[in-house]
Amino acid sequence: MVGGLEAREVSCQVRGSAWSGARTAASLCCLAVVFAIPVWATKAGQPADRDWPYYGGDQGGLKYSSVADINRSNVGQLALAWGWHTGEEPLPQYATSPGMFEATPVMVAGVLYLSTPYNRVVALDPESGHERWSYDPKAYVAGQVPNGTGFVHRGVAVWRDARTRALRVLLNSRDRLIELDAQSGQLVPEFGDHGIVNLLDGLQWPVDPTRYTNTSPPIVFGDLVIVGNGVADRLIYRRDPPGDVRAYDARTGRRVWSFHTVPHDGETGSETWSNGANRYTGHTNVWAPMTLDERRGLLYLPVSTPSNDFYGGNRLGANVFADSLVCLDAKSGVRRWHRQLVHHGLWDYDMPAPPSLVTLQHGGRRVDAVVQLTKQGFVFVFDRVSGRPLWPIEERPVPVSDVPGEQAWATQPVPVGLPPLVPQGVSLDDATDLTPELHAAALEILNRVRIGPVFTPPSMKGTAIRPGLLGGADWGGGAFDPAGGILYVKVNDDPALVYPDLTDAQGNVPEAGPNDSGESLFIRHRIPVLKPPYAYLDAIDLNHGRMVWQKPFGDNPALRKHPALAGVALPPQLGAVGPAGVIVTAGGLVFAGGGDHALHAVDARTGQDLWTYSTGELKTNGTPMTYRMRGRQYVVIAAGGPGTGATLLAFALSTTPGVVQAPPSLPGGQGPVDVERACSQCHSFEIVARSRHTRKQWEAQIDSMIAKGARISDEDFDVVADYLVSHFGLDGGR
Repeated sequence: MVGGLEAREVSCQVRGSAWSGARTAASLCCLAVVFAIPVWATKAGQPADRDWPYYGGDQGGLKYSSVADINRSNVGQLALAWGWHTGEEPLPQYATSPGMFEATPVMVAGVLYLSTPYNRVVALDPESGHERWSYDPKAYVAGQVPNGTGFVHRGVAVWRDARTRALRVLLNSRDRLIELDAQSGQLVPEFGDHGIVNLLDGLQWPVDPTRYTNTSPPIVFGDLVIVGNGVADRLIYRRDPPGDVRAYDARTGRRVWSFHTVPHDGETGSETWSNGANRYTGHTNVWAPMTLDERRGLLYLPVSTPSNDFYGGNRLGANVFADSLVCLDAKSGVRRWHRQLVHHGLWDYDMPAPPSLVTLQHGGRRVDAVVQLTKQGFVFVFDRVSGRPLWPIEERPVPVSDVPGEQAWATQPVPVGLPPLVPQGVSLDDATDLTPELHAAALEILNRVRIGPVFTPPSMKGTAIRPGLLGGADWGGGAFDPAGGILYVKVNDDPALVYPDLTDAQGNVPEAGPNDSGESLFIRHRIPVLKPPYAYLDAIDLNHGRMVWQKPFGDNPALRKHPALAGVALPPQLGAVGPAGVIVTAGGLVFAGGGDHALHAVDARTGQDLWTYSTGELKTNGTPMTYRMRGRQYVVIAAGGPGTGATLLAFALSTTPGVVQAPPSLPGGQGPVDVERACSQCHSFEIVARSRHTRKQWEAQIDSMIAKGARISDEDFDVVADYLVSHFGLDGGR
């Protein structure tokens, strides 16, 4: 123990090929270092433990916690409590690489359960980050997933057997649904085929398993586990993977019901698919998290765009249930109601966010409602039971398509009375004006593509759509404070350039289509063509239908350091583009990472940033969560990826009340610059400054960094090791 901090070393097996680098090739086992601030002893009368048992905090996806131990008055005392590294790295023998670390753990009965980019399931001690067990489904053996996100996974679900009281962990990995014993991490043999269900069984047509995937956690209702699926948008062909939502018996793995998101002949909505397009069109999947009104047994599906995203000449019509919010009876899978929020989608404006189940004041009465946030930046609010809109929805005329064979829908639904989350549409006035030269270059780009209001369709010369493919809102969705009726949403203002992916007569598109050309809305290597900021944090009063505040959120360090902007006075916050969401607590705080290189605690009343923790080179890619364990509240977030370095970070109030534990700086002398450059390639810099190791341990840690991709020469190795031993060594440097 040094300075109240305990460093534990945990060996984690990483399945990879041999690597070559400085010093040593002892590489298949990386050293994962878990840093833990000790917990105060349990005291009589201390507050009860509080779990985070579902991906969104509760089944309705509120992302709200009533725990207020960390609040506006003491959040400045928040400090790093522990960190856990996934240890995952590229595997050349399978041609795979881990994507962004986007998981939100669940906390149940004193254990954290989470999934990793490679789809491993891990159980951690919530007070120390110590790994209790891990299960590897070897999802990488089938090769790299073809979807645009790469290898990512956002969470797991748990189910307790009411008969035996056994707790199970459920993971949907690629084309499999897997059930594990929560105590041991072992497969449950009674479920499916020795713990595994093949999700391709029962689909309308045969599916290539390498083109079927999952990124969001299952949802559990009673003894049913319900799953959607992910599909690679850029692989476009006749009879690509369908997006059916299925429910399985949590004990046996037997399929109980299936809902066809593309209706079969004779089913409601089949008439909206012309010329039998429902018989060969895939996608239309539910890749985002679903939510559940458990008391009423109502399941809410955010359904995505059909194939393909940017051309619908082979699927003319409105295409119900694509781009819709659908409410099902969770027990039977029977549709209760639906509302299509984009007709005949051409923009990849699928429903990206989990529907938020909220209770608000409307028209002088309390209403149980469901809120669907969209990529185009709209907020749709419906009565949860009837599907009646609480604010009017108008069908407004939109620009027509000039693409041969395309028939864009003439109108699109727009909510009236609720402000949009972000600016919409593109005009020449939006061109960046950071410098006169960049402004001229931006105007040149915008003048050669099609621009216009939101829902301007793709065109042969390219259309600039705003919001872009990451929204607006994305899979992080919103966080709702039930006390004030305020919805908090992290949103992106990041346009995209899209072209129609024209199909042949069979509905196929070459693997390299026009949207793979590399053209984009950037100037000189990633300077956005539009003005900053590129992201916001919004607070919307759903009781009164007004924006309480909207603040630029996060920064873009690479853009800030761009040579073309040297000497230019830039806004304090350029905006951090990222899809992850936020949480809100009874302590009056919004916790947000949202793709920034930091975790923020924001005053929920004003939007003021009260506390920020820099994560160095790591982006915060997960939606946070929080829990209380033995009288201490923790806030946890996933950071890092793609590639190596992914880390789960946990924060708690300092164990020294009244003392702010700011991220420490390194002592002077020979080596601090080399250490900062080397160590920040893999993890937050504070992890180094809060550690104490022997020389052998520090050298093993540096070797593991090299194994994970850090570029450290032999000469730098010795400089870094000497410095670390000198300033952070144990046992006289042995």
